[in-house]
Amino acid sequence: MAGGFLSMEHPAITIAGIAGNVISFLVFLAPVTTFVQVYRKKSTGGFSSVPYVVALFSSVLWIFYALVKTNSRPLLTINAFGCGVEAAYIIFYLVYAPKKARVRTIAYFLLLDVAAFGLIVFATLKLVGPAHRVKFLGSVCLAFSMAVFVAPLSIIVKVVKTKSVEFMPIGLSFCLALSAVAWFCYGLFTKDPYVMYPNVGGFFFSCIQIGLYFWYCKPRIDIVSTTLPTMTHGAAPVPPVELIELPAETGKVADGTPRSRRSSRFSPRTDPGWCA
Repeated sequence: MAGGFLSMEHPAITIAGIAGNVISFLVFLAPVTTFVQVYRKKSTGGFSSVPYVVALFSSVLWIFYALVKTNSRPLLTINAFGCGVEAAYIIFYLVYAPKKARVRTIAYFLLLDVAAFGLIVFATLKLVGPAHRVKFLGSVCLAFSMAVFVAPLSIIVKVVKTKSVEFMPIGLSFCLALSAVAWFCYGLFTKDPYVMYPNVGGFFFSCIQIGLYFWYCKPRIDIVSTTLPTMTHGAAPVPPVELIELPAETGKVADGTPRSRRSSRFSPRTDPGWCA
């Protein structure tokens, strides 16, 4: 079977499909930390449910494509998992969201995941002949996937304007880039342009985000207190010592002592770490 798992006749397809499933599995689980915070605070705060509604629509759309095309088990399995996860996120959001956000979420769900998807199913099964259904539905999936991949442009613009990468997690961008590579290979090996082409855009935009992250990220500075605490490790207490900031002159220090004759002083050190 051309698109099945563990196909010894097509090992490249098998490897690409498994890799795509594993990486996409991690991407689908990325928002778990966000919902853990929601549960602890008993509030959704100010974040939107739109990404989860859109992700659910994408999953059901690719499930339908895999069923119409047949022999696309990797697409079917990961999107079935994604469908369940995104539905759980939306339900969790509705539990803790304020009334207005809850109403908006339900409206988005009915408009996109029910009405729009129902219209696509009707058009595919009733208005398009069997010989052209894969092409029609694949074109819809391709267009929607490209729109989803272009969506991070708003985040990219925000990073450039603010010169801050606070709202662009590098781990997620890296996983999306790997996922795009895996699914591009799967589409290439199965000769499926509707899977292959959108992931070119996905890889491109993910690389832009990764590049911007390392361009604008700032090293984390470890702040050192200007006084040392009293320590009693089994001996006499060490009194607090105030650290003196040395002046910028190269010849002498503040008290007139030549720099070559002064004793070494302890000074705080800041180490650049990973970007915050």
